[in-house]
Amino acid sequence: MNRLIQSLTAAAALSCLGMFSVGQAKAEPAVAQTDRSHYQGKWLEIGRTPMWLTDGCVAGFTVYTPGNAPNQVMVQDGCREGTPQGKLKTIEGIGTLTDSKTTKAKLRVRYPLLITFNYWVLYNSPDRSWFISSDPDMKNLWIYARNVPSKNQLARMVSKAKELGYDTSKLEFPKF
Repeated sequence: MNRLIQSLTAAAALSCLGMFSVGQAKAEPAVAQTDRSHYQGKWLEIGRTPMWLTDGCVAGFTVYTPGNAPNQVMVQDGCREGTPQGKLKTIEGIGTLTDSKTTKAKLRVRYPLLITFNYWVLYNSPDRSWFISSDPDMKNLWIYARNVPSKNQLARMVSKAKELGYDTSKLEFPKF
């Protein structure tokens, strides 16, 4: 757990450096329309952009539960070390829907030590069984599903991420 918190702290510090980049600003990605039911229950992390803070993490997941305020969501992120039967690692945060009156697709999560990440839902599948999320600058992307997908379903998910403009060759797909 300490390693995970240290990793998140370092990642947050490094992400702050990105605020000072020089050059043309990249357009923000369009977000999907979603609703409060999206932020309930367990989602499996099917694909993700590799980050050193998730090195060795497999069988990743996020559990959402209602918070104390209408625009608040409690977030628990977790994974297993090395194998799907490995040691469980989790971290909890408090999420705030920053667009709660419109799309409900932008979630800012504050983790311990004032570490903050922004997660934007870019796409919801028509049956709401999976979605694609990104940070606002599309450096990091995640594919989540309620269940482990078949190979054909996974191919559709990856194709959709590519259609949204993400370089899918960067994605990794941890074991379940």
